[in-house]
Amino acid sequence: MAVTAAMVKELRERTGAGMMDCKKALMDTEGDMEKSIELLREKGLAKAAKKAGRIASEGLVNLKVTENGKKAAMVEINSETDFVAQNDEFKEFVNNITDIILDSEISNLNELMEVQYLSEGTVSQALKNKIAKIGENLNIRRFEKVDNQGITNVGYIHGGGRIGVIIGFETDAGYDEIYSVGRDIAMQVAAMTPKFISEEDVDQEYIENEKKILTQQALNEGKPKEIVEKMVVGRLKKELKQVCLMEQIFVKDGEITVSQYIRNNEKEMNKTIKVSRMIRYEIGEGLDKKEENFAEEVAKQMNN
Repeated sequence: MAVTAAMVKELRERTGAGMMDCKKALMDTEGDMEKSIELLREKGLAKAAKKAGRIASEGLVNLKVTENGKKAAMVEINSETDFVAQNDEFKEFVNNITDIILDSEISNLNELMEVQYLSEGTVSQALKNKIAKIGENLNIRRFEKVDNQGITNVGYIHGGGRIGVIIGFETDAGYDEIYSVGRDIAMQVAAMTPKFISEEDVDQEYIENEKKILTQQALNEGKPKEIVEKMVVGRLKKELKQVCLMEQIFVKDGEITVSQYIRNNEKEMNKTIKVSRMIRYEIGEGLDKKEENFAEEVAKQMNN
């Protein structure tokens, strides 16, 4: 498989590795992006593998939570440019779609498209009307609705709609009592992008894959085989502290972890607080967008 400039650019953005290292990794893995990421990590050349891929499309993430926190909905609707994302008509459309999701019984995008949208026909028809009027392609990409009476939800929107987070709690505290804690935890998730709530939630496949990568890293560093296993255990523990929400350093107080922050609030409020749900949307994550000038620059450097 031919390695293109666009592929090198994506791998570079996802790992932070050098351009020629990315090109060689792609050539060695016959263009397999995920295997290239693992290869770069094994060689210690990848700063961070951004599994979500590139942030490429514009638009808005929006969410709404009912007054008691028992129901919540979040949606991502894409536009081609940030200019349109800030358009009042587009914002109103996103807001109305969020209301529809929260108030209806739909469970997927196909059902959403058939719901009545004001006096404009179905959501599908309204979307076509907006596209024609605004002059850009628009797309209702995804949504999530939570409605579990045993869970209290708190939502947070960051960056004017760039990132949305819903945190669900199992708690005997009321919504007003838990709101401040929920907002702090949601801000943490927005900023630090944890993959799991706690170590107990980490799936075995992830553990085994990370062990393989970390083992190869240690061997490539020339470490003796007899101590590699102990090194891998230590490094894995360190990594889990970065990808597990409860183990992360709390962004608003660098002296404690998120887990400790929650325990402190449990004592202060005399209530139980357990994070049981974590939903994070970032606008355009995993979508691609043409950036021809940069790709041309990469191509030139590859040919040198």
